[in-house]
Amino acid sequence: MTYRVCFVCTGNICRSPMAEIVFRARVAEAGLDGLVEVDSAGTGGWHEGDGADPRTVAVLEDNGYAGGHTARQFQSSWFSRLDLVIALDSGHFGALRRLAPTEQDAGKVRLLRSYDAAAGDDLDVPDPYYGGLDGFEECLEMVEAASTGLLAAVREDVEGRAA
Repeated sequence: MTYRVCFVCTGNICRSPMAEIVFRARVAEAGLDGLVEVDSAGTGGWHEGDGADPRTVAVLEDNGYAGGHTARQFQSSWFSRLDLVIALDSGHFGALRRLAPTEQDAGKVRLLRSYDAAAGDDLDVPDPYYGGLDGFEECLEMVEAASTGLLAAVREDVEGRAA
């Protein structure tokens, strides 16, 4: 049974595709790529059908990541097929929990940086869209740091299903 994770930010062109691509690479490195499916979406549909922001692509490529992306808007009907819905900031977290059709579905929503013990109380990944390339690099650092803890949690859930 496939374990499904969806990363969500505002427009699905900066933070969430970055998280999707990084986490997919971590899943593959861990040998879980046949067991875990990773995708992303936005809370809004402004960029639906667009590719990732060129700065997102550049920072990912500069750091050895590859992968295509097409933006889409998150739909409440997806909750039934997802195991984890990972919000990139507290605004997305609240929006997704309100969108969840059941309390069980709302319980699937987590903040990405909650998987990074070094994050402290600041669990938001700042939106780099209106800034320079350095904001995208900072975003990647946060995504990579949280991906280690997220991978451990997902691995535990996947192994728990097999037991």
